[in-house]
Amino acid sequence: LRMKPGVQLGETIMVESTPNDFGRIAAQTAKQVVLQGIKEVEREYIYGEYLDREGELITATVQRTAKGNVILEMGKAEAILPPKEQVPNDRYYHGQRLKVYLMEIRREDRGLRLIASRTHKQLIMRLFEMEVPEIYNGTVEIKSIAREPGLRTKVAVAARQEGIDPVGSCVGMRGIRIQNIVNELNGEKIDVVQWSSDPKEFIANALSPAQVVEVHLHRDDHSAADVAVVVVPDRQLSLAIGKEGQNVRLAAKLTGWRIDIKSATTLLEEERAASEARGYAEAEQLQTEAELATARVETRKVRADGTVVYQNHHYGPLSSDLIGAPVQLRATSQKLYIYAQEKLVASYILLESGHGSSGES
Repeated sequence: LRMKPGVQLGETIMVESTPNDFGRIAAQTAKQVVLQGIKEVEREYIYGEYLDREGELITATVQRTAKGNVILEMGKAEAILPPKEQVPNDRYYHGQRLKVYLMEIRREDRGLRLIASRTHKQLIMRLFEMEVPEIYNGTVEIKSIAREPGLRTKVAVAARQEGIDPVGSCVGMRGIRIQNIVNELNGEKIDVVQWSSDPKEFIANALSPAQVVEVHLHRDDHSAADVAVVVVPDRQLSLAIGKEGQNVRLAAKLTGWRIDIKSATTLLEEERAASEARGYAEAEQLQTEAELATARVETRKVRADGTVVYQNHHYGPLSSDLIGAPVQLRATSQKLYIYAQEKLVASYILLESGHGSSGES
């Protein structure tokens, strides 16, 4: 009652109570604890504003660098641009403004951490959405992106509405739209190509600016990969491959096909060589068939060691189930053919001396 005359029953009153050992150091410690708690609450509130912005394009300001990381300022929050998310050719300086892709929001012991990227493919997607209204409203769709950060990017686009040129929409009048994106990426080259549901047409477009004569598709049985053999004019070969294979490498990533570039002359030479090889094989086969048709048939019994004797030479071994059974022999100028019940079971190269051991069953 001394503290507050006229106090009512149930009313709360404030009473100052200072512990006997509560000195200056204890007061400072209590103040720091309170301030730290306030800062943590503020930090959670500020970073909480970005929880729903993961995957967005953010404009940030370079604040400083620390242990290879670039610390970015985004309003009242900070983001980290790790070394692996930095473009090798980029140079970062204090106060520099740049657009980054908010790749991840990571919760750590000290609170939330924002991870930004300048190398992510989605950065390209977001920049196109910002610069190209047709992509933002959905009338033009980005089908795939292949990127080598800082060097070159290929983007495949398709129109969802008839009468719209998807490539022209992305490039813009006099190239102004694509140039804005290139400037933001510090000169990184960007190729915008027409997507197609026809793999041949899509692969030919992906190799732009090189011209393509024709595309052959097949499946590699050894690697189980889809392979496209692309024929280009001789003068376009280096352009199709690109510096250090960059153009064909990006085209392969963009389309999902393994691409083998050949000049028209090289393909013609390969086809000629293959035709000659087929001709030799066919001629050899015809000669063999002619010789077998006129060859004398001799019967031999398979010996206990699985071999047969022809002109004082042993050939074999044959299958164990043929031991003791009669077989028929026919010889050409190069090979001995062995038949059992009119079925070819083995063939051996004729030897002038020694023991016949190598053959085909």
